[in-house]
Amino acid sequence: MSLMKRISLIFRSKANKALDRAEDPRETLDYSYQRQLELLSKVRRGVADVATSRKRVELQVNQLEQQAAKLQGQAEKAIGAGREDLAREALTRKSGLASQITSLKEQQATLQGEEEKLVLAQQRLQAKVEAFRTRKETIKATYTAAEAQTRIGEAMSGIGEEMGDVGLAIQRAEDKTAQMQARGQAIDELIASGALDDASQLNAGDDISRELDALSSGSDVEAELARLKAGSATQPQAIEAGDGDILAEPEAVPVEGETTEGGRA
Repeated sequence: MSLMKRISLIFRSKANKALDRAEDPRETLDYSYQRQLELLSKVRRGVADVATSRKRVELQVNQLEQQAAKLQGQAEKAIGAGREDLAREALTRKSGLASQITSLKEQQATLQGEEEKLVLAQQRLQAKVEAFRTRKETIKATYTAAEAQTRIGEAMSGIGEEMGDVGLAIQRAEDKTAQMQARGQAIDELIASGALDDASQLNAGDDISRELDALSSGSDVEAELARLKAGSATQPQAIEAGDGDILAEPEAVPVEGETTEGGRA
């Protein structure tokens, strides 16, 4: 196959595909129906023209017949008046009119036949046009219903062009959301494991320092708690005396070098 033939084939195939996408069967049916109506209108005008011609011929025949009858009367009057020459002239004219009348009647019969054929063709064509119109409307309604059902199905399934774009946008949004969630969880795990520094603890030293500080803080808390418990256990107890409570005085503790009562050191 030559290069030009290949280019021509590709061009025709592309054009055919583009026309197929652009073609709407409903518009094609309406156009065909309009063309049939125009043809029917032409047939009707043809019938009217033939009927007009037939009527014109019929009027001419009537006029010639009236003239022939008039010439017949004139011939009879001329014979009555003894004018045979005038009678012969009138009959001669009548004979010429008779041949014209015969020719016109033949044309009239021919036109009558053509008119009947055209009327029959018009009736048949009109019946076909009416049948085509009914079928056209049925096909258009069926196509419209099928188109609507297809669009609804595409919208529900998301395979339509617009719904497909919406579906892709939703998918991208879901993917980005999942990616951000995974990133956040990963950062939390890294911070918890110590692999990443918490921004709020950047000035608190390294990991070992932070652990030692936590242990020291815990030891200080425990020591303070034990001291408080010991102090609470050594506080003096109140004793009852008389009507009220007095604090018991602590016993005197002898001091080295001092003498006790009785002179004993």
